[in-house]
Formats: sequence, structure tokens, C-alpha cells
Amino acid sequence: MIKRYFSLLMFTAVLAACGGGEDKSAEKLQKLKKERADLDKQIADLEKQTKDTTNIKQKTVTVATVQDTLFEHYIDVQGSVDARENVDVSAKSPGVITNIYVKEGQRVSKGQTLAQIDDQVMRSNVAEVKTQLDLANIAFEKQQRLWNQKIGTEMQYLTAKNQKESLEKRISTLNDQLALNRIVSPISGTVDAVIAKLGDQAAPGAPSFRVVNTSNLKVVANVAESYAGRVKTGDPVVIVLPDINKEIRTKISFASKVIDPLSRTIKVEIPLAADAALRPNMIAQLKIVDYVAPNAVVVPVGVLQYSMGKPYVITAKKSNGKLVAERKDVELGQTYNDKAEIKSGLSAGEQIVTTGFQGLNSNDLIKL
Repeated sequence: MIKRYFSLLMFTAVLAACGGGEDKSAEKLQKLKKERADLDKQIADLEKQTKDTTNIKQKTVTVATVQDTLFEHYIDVQGSVDARENVDVSAKSPGVITNIYVKEGQRVSKGQTLAQIDDQVMRSNVAEVKTQLDLANIAFEKQQRLWNQKIGTEMQYLTAKNQKESLEKRISTLNDQLALNRIVSPISGTVDAVIAKLGDQAAPGAPSFRVVNTSNLKVVANVAESYAGRVKTGDPVVIVLPDINKEIRTKISFASKVIDPLSRTIKVEIPLAADAALRPNMIAQLKIVDYVAPNAVVVPVGVLQYSMGKPYVITAKKSNGKLVAERKDVELGQTYNDKAEIKSGLSAGEQIVTTGFQGLNSNDLIKL
């Protein structure tokens, strides 16, 4: 009985000892877990503050400083150089061409004879009438002397006078008709083409020569109906002449008010200063200015990115002594070719990332 009691007592003591050890271990485990949680929180806070830069790679980029500049939007139209005075010269009366006095490339003056049409019959008529006029002049002079001496009748004097004046008018008419047998230049310019040949039959309306005044040129173009309300006389325009590598800034001298019903376009004209390099029918590219912003913030179209349909750019700024990226939402204005006007969201003096901006976010480290 005593032995059984002693065994029970020992078993109880062992159980008590074991139970006390488990409580201490659990308490110590909870303490260590709490300490580890505190350390994890401290590490996370430090990583957030310092961004643990030793493990972040800096991306190399190129930046450009934004500046205020003039921004213009253009309407692009193709036209051509045309001569205000480009004339096909033809004969005023029919006949055979007997002489050609000019050649291609020759400068001529207004009224200069270019060719002669056979006028032999007309000249014979003039000579005949001239002989009659000479006789009539003699008869008139004699009759006038007699009349002054009160000899003869007044009717005789008036008849002689009428005969003389009639023949003078006929001579004048024949000379005018004789002039029609000459092909003359109606303008001063250069003979661009000699179409007629000796012995050809000239006729009114059939061109024999082409004369061009290259010192009085213009650019003509047709502008689509959709732009008709934005193009008017006096608008500034830039003319690009690719054949001679020249650019001219001037103004539109004429913009049609009527839309062509067939082509659905309006016609515009721009005068050109005299230039030996210019030729009629030369290609001219027109850039008609329809919008101007004198102090605009302008960026390359290629640096624009979009998120949820809204545009933004990546800029570079200093933060804690380091260069970091910053996303800037912007409001777009007009765009032309590779340039975009920024209405708001970006100011002059800021630096935008022009290359290497793909994948960058705000506060990403960058280097130049």
C-alpha cells in the first residue's frame, strides 16, 4: 500500500514538472515570434524609406529641356507654278507664213513681229490706192487754188476734197488690214515655243508661237472643300519648291469664294517674285497656316504615351540628390507632323525624357 502510494506521488511530480516546462517554452516561442515580427516591420520600413538602392538598376535615358516656341499648324496642299502671262500667239488673218523672225528662247517685246504672212496682194492694193491718192491730192490742190480765187463752183471744190479724203481713209484701212498679216507678240517675254514653220497656213485661233513672261509668276493650287472655311485671302503660307530646294514665306493673294462643283475644291493663288530658277508648271508644295500659338510648349509626338486614353509624358527631376522619373499628365492641343502642342501639364524649363522612357514610372531611378 505504501509502495503504491509512493509510485503515485512520483508520477504526479513528474507530470507537474513536465507541465511547467511546456508553459515556459510556449511563452518563449511567443516572445520570439513577436520580436521577429517587429524586426520584419522595421526592415520593411527601412526598405521603403531608402528603397534599398543597392538592388535597383538605374535606366539610361536622354532628356531635353522644354522651351516656349512658336507653333504653327498647316494645311498641306500641292500646287504648281504658273505664269500670269503665258500666251499662245496666233495670226489675226489667214495666209501662208513667208518669214519667221524669232527662235525659241529669244526675248521679245510687246508688239514685236514674230512672223510674216504673205501680203503681196494687199500691198498691191495699197500701191494702187496710193497712186489714186497722189492724183487726188494734185486735183484738190488745184481746185483749192481756183476756189480761193473765186474761180469755179463750190461743188467742184467739195468734190475734189471728198475724193482726196475718201482715198486717205481707204489707205488707212488697207494699212490696218496689212498689219493683220504680221503675227506680233501681245506681251513682253520669252519665246517658249515656235510652232509654225515656213510655208504653213496660218489661221486665227491656231497657235503659231507660245510666249511666256517668266518674271510674272504665281503658284496656283486647289484646296479641298473641307478646308474652305479655314482658308482666306491674306493668310500666311509657306511655299516649298523641291526642284530648286527653296522655301518662300508669303501670303495668299486670292482665295476663291465659290466651290468648284466638279472637283469640290476652291482655287488659291500666290504671287511669286521674279526668279530665274523658277519655271512654269514646276511643282510647289503649299503649307497654309491655319493656326498659330506664339508661346507654346511643344514636344515631339513620339514622347507621348497614353494611359486609359489620356496622354502623359515622362520628365526627369532631382530628388534627394538622385535623378528620378516623374509622370506628367498633359492636355494636348494641335499636332502637326512630329510636333505636338501641350496646352497644360508641362512648363518651359522642365526636362522631358526623349529616349528610354518606355516602362518608366514615377520615382524610378534614371541616369543620363
